[in-house]
Amino acid sequence: MAQAKRPTTCARRLLTLGLATVLLAAPPALTQASDDTAAPLDVLSWGGTYVEAQRRALFEPFTQATGIPVRVHRYNGSLAQLRQAVNRGDVPWDVIDMRRSRARTGCADGLLQPLSAEILTPSPQGTPAKRDFIDGALSRCAITHSVFATVVAYRRDAFPGQRPTEIADLFDQQRFPGPRALQRDPAVNLEWALLSYGVPEQEIYRLLSTRRGLSLALKRLKNLEDLQWWEGGDAPVRLLAENKVVMASGYNGRFFDAMVDRDLPIEILWDGQVQEHETWVIPRGAEQAESARRFIGFATATERQTAFAQIIPYGPSRRSATRQVSNHPDSGVDMRLHIPTHPLNAKHAITKDETWYARTHDRIRDYFREALPGDSAGADNPP
Repeated sequence: MAQAKRPTTCARRLLTLGLATVLLAAPPALTQASDDTAAPLDVLSWGGTYVEAQRRALFEPFTQATGIPVRVHRYNGSLAQLRQAVNRGDVPWDVIDMRRSRARTGCADGLLQPLSAEILTPSPQGTPAKRDFIDGALSRCAITHSVFATVVAYRRDAFPGQRPTEIADLFDQQRFPGPRALQRDPAVNLEWALLSYGVPEQEIYRLLSTRRGLSLALKRLKNLEDLQWWEGGDAPVRLLAENKVVMASGYNGRFFDAMVDRDLPIEILWDGQVQEHETWVIPRGAEQAESARRFIGFATATERQTAFAQIIPYGPSRRSATRQVSNHPDSGVDMRLHIPTHPLNAKHAITKDETWYARTHDRIRDYFREALPGDSAGADNPP
């Protein structure tokens, strides 16, 4: 009886929370194969081209394999709505696509269910999941499914001669003149500012923990002319497309979409890319927790991770999947050269120190915004 009432209950909850819902309709051929009694799996994700890639690579194949429908709800990455839902005892989602830093906080606060590695499948070659996943991918309440990166992109036509090759070029407006756009947040900007001085990658967070290091980073950012701040994840591509800036920070998947699907004259500067983990989690109180575990096991299998990375260029969390990535199914583009974890792209990559930011972020953010005021473009911040 509870399952039969679930659609009405969820609809009421979603109206209360003000969330937009996307129903992923199964192809006609799947209609008869679906189990009419299976309760839908409610997934909270990011929307846009990202969720479209998930639909093709994960959600539709999962429904085809299990008969369980998938409904996707969009959010902005905040833990606030989840905290309210758990405290209310009325959680409308079964699986959440969440950044690892937020997942750690949610787990520590009792908002997420523990996850066992037993739900994961071995690689096609028989390698146990624990050995096949990259370092840091498996934690108490979260399983990393992909790695995305914040990078710098630039307009090729702005620099017809010498082009930017290293992150220090972001701050060199004599050799590479023109306005810049950066995310209005200390994360990534502070790291890049210190890298531009020649600070070794392994020393960045130690130096940022000192007043001297923070002052050096902020000074570098203050010296940028014609700087625009952004907050919405679509803003960097828009600013580059409209020729309002010649360089912008942003997410590698967004820039790829602009380069390949929209044929914009931009190029990604991989030097100094800052990588973050994207994870699957199950909220405490999820009604379909067993189906959620089944989905996570399915979605993190080598074949599914490979399929996802071939549609949108985020690095798989499984080594076996990284080795299998090949061409985009529609454009034929070789996706190996566009994922953050490819050896050529990851040569000077930085992994965001989530523990450091968990301890310091609020204080550093307030200091950052006081020191570098300015208007921002956009509102939410999906990858």
